[in-house]
Amino acid sequence: MTALKNIQGLPPRYQRLRQKLSKIGWIALGSLVERNKPGQGGPRYQWSRRVGSKTVTVALSAEQFSWLKQAISNQREVWDVLVELQQMTAHHVLENISGPARRKRLSNKKLGLN
Repeated sequence: MTALKNIQGLPPRYQRLRQKLSKIGWIALGSLVERNKPGQGGPRYQWSRRVGSKTVTVALSAEQFSWLKQAISNQREVWDVLVELQQMTAHHVLENISGPARRKRLSNKKLGLN
């Protein structure tokens, strides 16, 4: 297990991605809607998200809308970084840790490096 915990041995790109994750602020799931049609009494903001098996929608102030917009953007950035970390992990384990004999080299598709 010590090989898994050795942070110093991680590739520089992997370390940079971990650092990037540590600097990301608040995260949130869901989607935002800004309704601003004439004759509806001014702008209205809504946040919809899944809570358990239900979709929950709440009204927001303009300030809450702006804040959540950034948090949702941060969540998407987290997902992108995690996908890249997972791809690097798959590549590392299949290329650097001995496994069963193979008749042919693993393709990028099998490594998840499309």
